[in-house]
Amino acid sequence: MKQEFRLFFTALMFFTRIPCARWAGSSEDDLNRASRYFPLVGVIVGLVAALVYLAAKLVFPQEVAVLASIAATLWLTGAFHEDGLADAADGLGGGWEKEQVLTIMQDSRLGSYGALAMIMALLTKFQTLAHLTPAMIPAILIAGHAFSRFCAVLVISTQQYVRSNGKAKPLATRLSKGGLAVAAVGGLAPLALLSPNLLWALVPVSLVWLWFSRMLKRRLGGYTGDCLGAMQQLCELAFYLGVLGAMGVAV
Repeated sequence: MKQEFRLFFTALMFFTRIPCARWAGSSEDDLNRASRYFPLVGVIVGLVAALVYLAAKLVFPQEVAVLASIAATLWLTGAFHEDGLADAADGLGGGWEKEQVLTIMQDSRLGSYGALAMIMALLTKFQTLAHLTPAMIPAILIAGHAFSRFCAVLVISTQQYVRSNGKAKPLATRLSKGGLAVAAVGGLAPLALLSPNLLWALVPVSLVWLWFSRMLKRRLGGYTGDCLGAMQQLCELAFYLGVLGAMGVAV
């Protein structure tokens, strides 16, 4: 159990700015095994987002509270996944051959595809959350952050890492069945916070996951760290849009 706590804090240290104990692991082996707690880190990020939203909603209108919540997650994660989305969009949008795509992804400069992807993602997230029922937003945030990170873990479990090095290299080894089960619990359990009709949101998430996974397989033969960040962002957006659509159908 102590070892599992250590791995959880390793994941928390890697994916957020939350200070962690010195005994949290930082070796490549620790980071590899800690990927099973990626969805649980999403629960923490979603919980922070929910608390910020609730606090801001006491004083400000819905739109401002949503904006404060998004800003909190950007700060908490260091825009880690948004950066991955931007880099992946630049590479996949501007490159043709595999090596060209990978080279563009490694470029620290932000290109037009990346800028547009990040702007559209943030605007869509803001608009979608702002139109959801206020009382349901905290649970939706927690479930969305957790489940979208489980979607990224599924990429690790089903595809090969295509770089010889990189920021996701320590996570590149596929999870064991036990590790995948832990990740599944962290990613799926928060869905119990939602009413059953909102689980229709899993349909667009599944379609987005299949589409982007197929693109990565076809264009790159696998994934990079930027691709994991992009998958998390795309699935989070698909989840919020799916929830909004399910609410509309229910009405």
